[in-house]
Amino acid sequence: MSKKSNREMHGERAGAGSADKSKDAEFLENKLKEGIKREDKDKERNTKAAGLKLLQERVKVLEEENSALKDQLLRKQADFENFRKRISREKEDSIRYANSKLLLDLTNIIDDFERAIQSAEVSKDFESFLQGISLIEKQMTAMLENRWGLKRFSSQGEKFNPDKHEAIASEESESYKDSVVLEDYQKGYYLHDRLLRPARVKVAKPVAVLEKKRDEDLEPAEDDKENKNEDN
Repeated sequence: MSKKSNREMHGERAGAGSADKSKDAEFLENKLKEGIKREDKDKERNTKAAGLKLLQERVKVLEEENSALKDQLLRKQADFENFRKRISREKEDSIRYANSKLLLDLTNIIDDFERAIQSAEVSKDFESFLQGISLIEKQMTAMLENRWGLKRFSSQGEKFNPDKHEAIASEESESYKDSVVLEDYQKGYYLHDRLLRPARVKVAKPVAVLEKKRDEDLEPAEDDKENKNEDN
């Protein structure tokens, strides 16, 4: 076997060196890639960890806000319930004591009645008692009208008005052309401008009106009689 020449040996060493350098470069490149991948994974892991931490902190904040809102809601519900109960009590009290001022005014009238009765028991004077009762009645009606708007009205001599009069009796009369109130059986009352109670009255019925009504009632009967005669 012939010996290799120096050039060949040098070429082989050069080739071997090139192969080693190539391997080294590939190794370094692989290491670099692994390092980059590791760094990417670390960054991704750190990013995920940071995101998870932010999410956990956000969840914690939302839980605290939710708890605070629940507390506020419970307080509002309690306040509303207390408000509702208070309004209900005030409404009941308002209804129960709505007439307290009126009743207070009436107590003064009751006192006057008591004094009149006591005076009559001592004096036995009917005329004085009657005058006292009449005076109290006038004071009472004046107080109710001036302070509470309750106005009593008389209807005698007025033209009958079904909007304010209730006829409970009637009487034929030749003195009137229209239906007129002859007598107040029970006087009516206004509360401010609204009719509170109609007057119960006796009404005069004009004779002419009554005769006309009788004629109208008789006309159908006469017509029926004539029709029967024609049929026969």
